[in-house]
Amino acid sequence: MTGYRRLLPGRADVQAAIYILTTETGRTPSVLALATHLGLANTTFRRNFPDTCAELSATARASNGAQDADARLKTDNARLRRENRDLTAELGLAIAAIQRLSTDNDRLRTALHAARAVTPLHRRSR
Repeated sequence: MTGYRRLLPGRADVQAAIYILTTETGRTPSVLALATHLGLANTTFRRNFPDTCAELSATARASNGAQDADARLKTDNARLRRENRDLTAELGLAIAAIQRLSTDNDRLRTALHAARAVTPLHRRSR
C-alpha cells in the first residue's frame, strides 16, 4: 500500500514564492503563508526547509523591531511636542508673573521711601 506522495518544491521554487508573496503583500511572508502558497503543510515545510524558516523568522523579527522603533520614535516625538507646547505656555505665564512682581516691587519701594519721609509726631505727655 502506497500513500499519496507529493513532490517537494525546489529551493528556486521556494525563493520564487517568497518573492511573489513579498511583492503582493509588501512585507516578508510568514512561514505558514509560504507553506500554504506552495501547497504544503506547515510542518512539512518546516521539516524540509529549516534554513528558509530561520531566515523568514529572522527577517520578520528585524522588520518588527524596525517598526517598533519607528512607532516608538513617533510616539516619543508627539509626546515631546506636547510637553514643549505646555512648557512654552507655562513659560509665558511665568514671565507675566515676574513682570507683575517687578512692577509691584517698584510700587512698594516707592511707597516705602515716601513713607519714610514723613516725620513722626510724638504724643503729648500729660
